[in-house]
Amino acid sequence: MWSLPLLRHTDVPPRVTENFILSGYRFPDYSLLQCLVSAFRPTNETGNFWTHFLPIFIFAFHFVEIFEWEGAPAPGEPFFYPAWNYFFGVLYLLLASSMAHLLNSMSLIIREICFFVDYGTISAYTVGSSLAYYYYIHPQAGVPKTGLGTQNVSEAQSEREEEPSPAPFSNSSSSILHFHPFFDSLYIPCSCLVAIICVLTCCNTRQQWRKYRYAVRTLVFLLPFFISSTPIFYRLLSPSPYPISSQTPSSYPSPTMATFFYRHCFWLVVSAAFNISKIPERLSPGKFDIWGHSHQWFHCCTFLSILDELHMIKVEIRALLLHPSLVIAPTTNPQLPGPTIYSTFGLMLLLQGCIASIIVWFGWCAYEIYGPVQKGLKAH
Repeated sequence: MWSLPLLRHTDVPPRVTENFILSGYRFPDYSLLQCLVSAFRPTNETGNFWTHFLPIFIFAFHFVEIFEWEGAPAPGEPFFYPAWNYFFGVLYLLLASSMAHLLNSMSLIIREICFFVDYGTISAYTVGSSLAYYYYIHPQAGVPKTGLGTQNVSEAQSEREEEPSPAPFSNSSSSILHFHPFFDSLYIPCSCLVAIICVLTCCNTRQQWRKYRYAVRTLVFLLPFFISSTPIFYRLLSPSPYPISSQTPSSYPSPTMATFFYRHCFWLVVSAAFNISKIPERLSPGKFDIWGHSHQWFHCCTFLSILDELHMIKVEIRALLLHPSLVIAPTTNPQLPGPTIYSTFGLMLLLQGCIASIIVWFGWCAYEIYGPVQKGLKAH
């Protein structure tokens, strides 16, 4: 973090409008080694780095638990493809954000590219979440029964024909038929399209709309939240698909999913409030330059929201493992295919390619804008 008008080596940049952090800035010509060392020095980016780098290990610790559950298939089975895409989406988000804050002092141009990549990983993360919601949050969304064990397709089909449909599930079987067209054809494409729009908008705020950039970036990610959360909204408004008799603490009943989702939303709202308000440094400029400024709290709250989202997804994965006969309604033929390499990893790679092309374009624009400024900085 440093001020663009800064043209000389100094720890205190000129005071500019809405700049409440007055010291701890790094000059924009650090070498890679100097940037790495700055992670252990008191600058206004030190906390920004650690509040997203350390959570990587916390998230990984909670994620790998799903492979240890009884009845869970091997980690490389198709059942876990959406989970792995979600994991990599979060990993790239946290890693890109921490590296962007650590390396952005190498040059003005690299600074812009770092945060373009940061916005891109946020959008990729939202699509990773959508894949997890698509295959786990709604039991009929597409994970076939065969994905939970060694049964072949004919065996699974015969069991679906023989097993009676549980009463709670039959209540929602007819309503899901009205939801199939959106899920089958529009949900994932809409998530990808919105993710690309978000990258374009957020990258553009670094070159236009700068006065309202924090509000725009915050509000623009409300759209992917509402699109991605469609399966959750449906589940919250529908009867639980799991038998009432199984609603025990060990079986992770569906109401717990709602609890985690509400907490997930709460932390998102708090993080948005910190990002827009610039509190506490707005109230006391200069006193939160190194530790405790709003962006660090923004990082902490966004990670807490991701952690609750992970717990929410784990609740549903556990429920699917405990009730494999309810993955697809026994009286309903599967309308959607199960997860495949192409529908999960392939989709994410395609999306990353689109995002990368956007980053390259805005990176070139940044070079055109900041190239002459960077030469002036070196001249000093």
